[in-house]
Formats: sequence, structure tokens, C-alpha cells
Amino acid sequence: MTSRCIAVTIALCCFIAGLAKAAEVDFSTGPLITEYGPVAIVPGAKQIPADTRFAVAFDVTARGKDDGINRRFESAARFLNMHAAVGVDPKNMTLAVVVHGPAVLDLTSAGRYGATNPNADMISQLQAHGVRFVVCGQSASYQDVTVDDLLPGVEMAVSAMTAHALLQQQGYTLNPF
Repeated sequence: MTSRCIAVTIALCCFIAGLAKAAEVDFSTGPLITEYGPVAIVPGAKQIPADTRFAVAFDVTARGKDDGINRRFESAARFLNMHAAVGVDPKNMTLAVVVHGPAVLDLTSAGRYGATNPNADMISQLQAHGVRFVVCGQSASYQDVTVDDLLPGVEMAVSAMTAHALLQQQGYTLNPF
């Protein structure tokens, strides 16, 4: 066997072992959002001071698949759960989800959505933990969505660009996907 073949075999074995180990990881929801946002505790991860403050904006354009929940919205639940699980005070986490493009429809009430919106419960739970949902008024107008079509508590901005600019002025950072 050549040294290159041995190296490839070792790399493949390490990869397969990593997959087997990954399958053993326990993802669970909570401690804040108990029905959404599963996370794993990561042994050996660098500690985050409990007094750390987060002000994070998420940018969402993609709709949920197959009339299911929007996994990009669920990222806010994961963010809250993973940091609360390692001791960050929930009062120190301020999140906003800025929504534009086709994803605007995932923030509409049943009448506009065309059925029960599968995101409604998750959005309500996130809002109960202070997460803001802000819709791009330009995208909403393009899709004929009005303020009256939105789920309770969802805000309408002039545009997503405006919402992000204002959030940045308030100290929010943009969470890349």
C-alpha cells in the first residue's frame, strides 16, 4: 500500500468515526423555548461569561419548506436556548428577525396565509422572550401583504434595509447564516 493510500484510508476512518460520534450527540430544546430550537451542549467549548450581552439581528428571506415552520425563524430559538443553557442571562439577549422576500408570507395570519400558519406558535413563544419580528414594507407591498395581515406583534418597517440600519444604530450585530 502506498503512503498516499494509507493517508486516504486513515482520513476516511477518521471521517466515519466522526460521523458515528456525531450521531451520538444529544440535541434538545430549552431551557427557554421548550418546543423549538434544539441545541447540543458542546463539551470543551470556551466559557461565555454570564454577564455577556447579545444584540443580534437575523436576516430571513427564505420561506419554510412544505408548509412547515421556517427554520430560519427557529434559529432565534436556537440562539436563545444555546446561550441560556451555558449560563448567559436571558435578559442580556436581545434579538430581532428582519424578514423580507418570500418569507414575509410566513409571518401572516391564517386568513392571509391560506391555512393555519405553522409558524404562529413559535413566533408567539419567541416574542414572549423579547424577540422582535420586523417585516420589510417593500417586500410586503410587493406581495400585497398589509399590517392587518401580519401575526400579532409583528412590526412593519419601511424596508429591510431601514430596519437593519436602525438596528445597527442600536448596537445589533448581523448574524450570518
